[in-house]
Amino acid sequence: MAEAEQPERLRHDRDVTVDDVRQLMGASTPHFALQLRNRIRTLIRRLPPEDPARLLGEQEIARLERLGFVGELRGEPAQDGQRTLPSLGDDEQPHYVEGPTTG
Repeated sequence: MAEAEQPERLRHDRDVTVDDVRQLMGASTPHFALQLRNRIRTLIRRLPPEDPARLLGEQEIARLERLGFVGELRGEPAQDGQRTLPSLGDDEQPHYVEGPTTG
């Protein structure tokens, strides 16, 4: 899943709605949680703090960060003589840095 958004959804002459946020939330799985978080952040960034779509988006961003960092176990269940892969834990909290990603 890419972080690119549908151009129609980002038009400045169009109001962002709660349904726009909900459409993005529908695909949330641990695997795609952080990409969806970024798409929602982009979608709601120009909305005023009290806007219902922004409030829902901020709640969803927090949920997606939890889901992305602690939402799934990695690897297969333990087998005799083998260790399981560690999952991301509570000690590895999400962090976001404004600006473009550098390679």
